[in-house]
Amino acid sequence: MHFLTDEKLDLSIIMPCLNEEQTVGICVDEALEYISGHNIKGEVIVVDNGSTDDSYFVARKHGAHVIKEQTKGYGKAIRTGICNSAGKVIIIGDCDTTYDFSDLDNFYNPLSKGEADYMMGDRLNKNMEKGAMSISHKIGVRFLSACGRKKYKVNVRDFHSGLRGLTRDAALKMDLQTDGMEFATEMVAKAAASELKIEQTSIVLRKCMYKRESKLRTVRDGLRHLNYIVRGI
Repeated sequence: MHFLTDEKLDLSIIMPCLNEEQTVGICVDEALEYISGHNIKGEVIVVDNGSTDDSYFVARKHGAHVIKEQTKGYGKAIRTGICNSAGKVIIIGDCDTTYDFSDLDNFYNPLSKGEADYMMGDRLNKNMEKGAMSISHKIGVRFLSACGRKKYKVNVRDFHSGLRGLTRDAALKMDLQTDGMEFATEMVAKAAASELKIEQTSIVLRKCMYKRESKLRTVRDGLRHLNYIVRGI
């Protein structure tokens, strides 16, 4: 992976965004609160992946550095954010209010102290808010994560968590390439292949604060993950 900026900051928080005008401002505020509250030199990058609403303007108004990425895809948006980041530590999370960006110590501390190269958030715990994840999604995540653990020989409970982090050095080693939802699996696979120190931490998955149509397509996206596991690295 090629970085377009020099390492000038301690932390970059990256949020892929597609039509999240109701929630992106809340997430940016939480992330900036974490950065300022911990006296960290940091930035919040929102990658607008072709939104047709006011996500771009809302994110800018709340203080994010907003980058437009017209090529659609979860992986493409995150890779664009990583390439344009300046932080020694990079934390990635969805901007739909399902994750608490004001509470990132369990990601930032081990990454900044060299205790981990790659951090995964584990949503599959008793703290998940009611209604935060559908039954079909829970079954799919558990099944695909089990397949991933067997294939890549890693003890990662939740391969598809939308909250994860890595060091800048780790990103340079991982050679991330996919554009779609399978990017979540690729990150774990490349971290394992690069012999990075992978750690995980339990997180709370919140129910989205606003009624919305989910962008996840359980069968289609699940098959993309499974295909990557079968055919990928």
